[in-house]
Amino acid sequence: MLGAIAAPEPRPAINGISHLAVYARDLAKADHFYTHVLGAKKGMDPEHPGGVRYYLSSRQFVEILPAGTRRNPSMLAHVAYTTSDAPALRAWLKRRGQAELGPIRRATAGDIWFATVDPEGNEVQFVQPASDVDTPVPGSISGRIIHVGHAVRDRAKQDGFYRQLLGFRPYWFGAFKPDKVDWVSQQTPDSRDWLEYMMIGPGSDVAEDKVDARQLGVLNHLSLGVANMQAAVTTLYREDRLSPRHDGPQMGLDGKWQANLYDPDGTRVELMEFEPVTKPCCSPFTAESPDR
Repeated sequence: MLGAIAAPEPRPAINGISHLAVYARDLAKADHFYTHVLGAKKGMDPEHPGGVRYYLSSRQFVEILPAGTRRNPSMLAHVAYTTSDAPALRAWLKRRGQAELGPIRRATAGDIWFATVDPEGNEVQFVQPASDVDTPVPGSISGRIIHVGHAVRDRAKQDGFYRQLLGFRPYWFGAFKPDKVDWVSQQTPDSRDWLEYMMIGPGSDVAEDKVDARQLGVLNHLSLGVANMQAAVTTLYREDRLSPRHDGPQMGLDGKWQANLYDPDGTRVELMEFEPVTKPCCSPFTAESPDR
């Protein structure tokens, strides 16, 4: 008689977006953007002695790191997701052969995290927050990071990491032209927050030889959920909080109202309504919209 087949080992939950970390060449200008334009709360950075955290809620933030003499045109440092158990998730990944797993690190406030890399070399962190409570920062234009996006050149390789290994779930894909794929969205395994591949190269509208620092700032971005785009943009106008470079509002091809702000180094901060108001192009949504 054959023995029972062992059930797959459960993966510790990956339940949302923690933060996006980007570099800045002028920390004072970055500070004005994140505190005045976005209304975020400035805090210490336990990850990096020269870094600063700008909290949009008690658990979600943007991390700003000094660029120094950095010559790489990309300002992206890393993307971080929350998990229910960072040490257990690290051990789970190690048993599955994931390379370049950093050590478990702990902040005095209680957060626990580790880092790894995806197939295209992007640093990815998994953070176990000290608290289960997530409270928006008063005065912030949004207290919810609903998605992050970054440049992707090889969708199949990235899918092997995010979808096959980690369990990210398809959400939507689209493009400016019917024979292209420019954006591929997949929700985190245990929440409605999502990662957006910003496709580069064959099969997309973005040619590799056209990607410069300005383009990378558009591709590598974070998105803040707002309940009402008109109200959010009106607040920015009324309180003189618009960034010098901005665009929108406009209707996105996914059927959601969007507007874009840009930090002094060109990193895009997208405002987006939680729910679509019209039918999306290209493909239907295959999961529920993000929760508020």
